[in-house]
Amino acid sequence: MTEIKEPQPDFQKGDTEATAEGSVSEENPLEKELREWKERALRYAAELENLKKSFRREKEEYFKFALETVFKELLPTIDNLEMALNAFEKSSDINALKQGVELTLKVLVNTLEKFGLKQFEPAVGDPFHPHFHEALQAEHHESIPDGGIIRVYQKGYTLHDRVIRPALVCVCQRASKPKEESPTNNNDQDSQE
Repeated sequence: MTEIKEPQPDFQKGDTEATAEGSVSEENPLEKELREWKERALRYAAELENLKKSFRREKEEYFKFALETVFKELLPTIDNLEMALNAFEKSSDINALKQGVELTLKVLVNTLEKFGLKQFEPAVGDPFHPHFHEALQAEHHESIPDGGIIRVYQKGYTLHDRVIRPALVCVCQRASKPKEESPTNNNDQDSQE
């Protein structure tokens, strides 16, 4: 008997085609998703860079005009000082000019205090504090204790409780007691007499 052979499907050809189609269909969604994530990452990186640039511009703008309010408050003081200089040329009343300058100084100090700047002047006899004072000189003084302030050369200033300029002062330094003479020194003096 003769065997009838059934036609066998060509698996090799069909398998490669099926595999190629399957891998293309499987890789497409993965590649597509990968591409989407890359695009998102690039967009976020660009947004972050734009935010950094925007913050930098805002910061520069802030520092550029941060003192605008202070300067606006100081302008009347400048005007008053200019008027005082003009008055010096026209007026001979020194007391009126002095009062005008004193008032202008008072307005200036009050304006600066609005923004947190405060003057401080230590009193004579106060103890020396290196955080608030800078000693320019040391002298002996009978009525002031050792380390006390004798004289104030210049006021100090704080800005919101931070010292920005210490007061310049003269500090009391007691003279050291003279050493008692040693017995050898006394013998030398006796022999000279």
